[in-house]
Amino acid sequence: MVADALIAALTAVLSLAPLGVQESSDGTNALAATALVLSLIGCAGLLVRRRFPVAVFAIAALAQTASLLTEDSSVLLLIGVAGFALSRYATPRAAWIAFGAACAVWGAVALVVTLTTPGTRAVLIAGAAASIGFALIGMLIGLNARSRRRYLDALIDLSRRLAVERDQRAQLAVADERARIARELHDIVAHSLTVMVTLAEGISASVDADRIREGSRAISATGRDALRDMRATLGVLRSTDDEAPLHPTVRDTTAETVDAARTAGFAVTLTTSGDPAGIDSAVTLAVSRIVQEAVTNVMRHASGASRIDAAIDYGRDAIEIRVQDDGVAQGAPNGGGFGLRGLRERAELLGGTCEAGPVRPRGWEVRAIIPRPERNRE
Repeated sequence: MVADALIAALTAVLSLAPLGVQESSDGTNALAATALVLSLIGCAGLLVRRRFPVAVFAIAALAQTASLLTEDSSVLLLIGVAGFALSRYATPRAAWIAFGAACAVWGAVALVVTLTTPGTRAVLIAGAAASIGFALIGMLIGLNARSRRRYLDALIDLSRRLAVERDQRAQLAVADERARIARELHDIVAHSLTVMVTLAEGISASVDADRIREGSRAISATGRDALRDMRATLGVLRSTDDEAPLHPTVRDTTAETVDAARTAGFAVTLTTSGDPAGIDSAVTLAVSRIVQEAVTNVMRHASGASRIDAAIDYGRDAIEIRVQDDGVAQGAPNGGGFGLRGLRERAELLGGTCEAGPVRPRGWEVRAIIPRPERNRE
């Protein structure tokens, strides 16, 4: 409002100070008075030019028309400011219609007066051209300001949307990281504790000192491996290095899983076919964890299981993992827990699938297929 008041006052001073009522007997006195009144109304209307730009421009155009008839050009600044407000705050269609109407009126007035009073031709033509020029200059400046305002609004809107997307990506990244950490800790803790519990139960039921010592050593080794993997995982969480690896320790633990299950008293077979050369670390980790979780589920949930058959086929296009046992599932291992869900998530992250279900005549099977990376298919 302060800026609008200053603009209106400055326009009024520059436009109305030279404007006076001329003494004549041909009616010019009344036209000058009319031009003065319309100019005052137009300058005052600049205070509301943001809300009523078309009306303010119409009043300024009428004031300029009256000034043309009195051969005075004092309100040209008013028509320029009104033209700016018209193109800045009105719709482009309304602005150009109002501008065209004003130009038509000025041209018609100049033509009629020139034909009826030939002596005023040069003055009227110059006044009409000046009116159109000042209005056009104001219009162009207003259009430029309008375009800049729209550009700035678009930038502000874009920055807000980018901020929202950034926050959403951060939340998704946190959720993904929490899920990854949960999978890693579950695989480490569940497998290690299952093996340790199974070995401890075997030790408590045995009277052979050699088997007890062997079982104790196996429990100790399993615990040390679990602690090592836990330290590596927690070390990544505490690291401030942005380039820290997503998986702290990537190694093929399939053989260790099979040995642990054999030590716990299960007859485990591991069959490997195909060429594993060129498999990246993410696929290697997924294969190891799938075998580990499948074997752990047999040890935890399969009643009466004595045999576990694991097979890994490194095909040209995909890697297929199968783990089958001969026990009876207890506790619905396919629902309510996080193990099989974690295996499906691992496989899906690599573009593969993982399924689990009973097989005939007896037992349970976990089957996963992971696509081989394109660069390793050649």
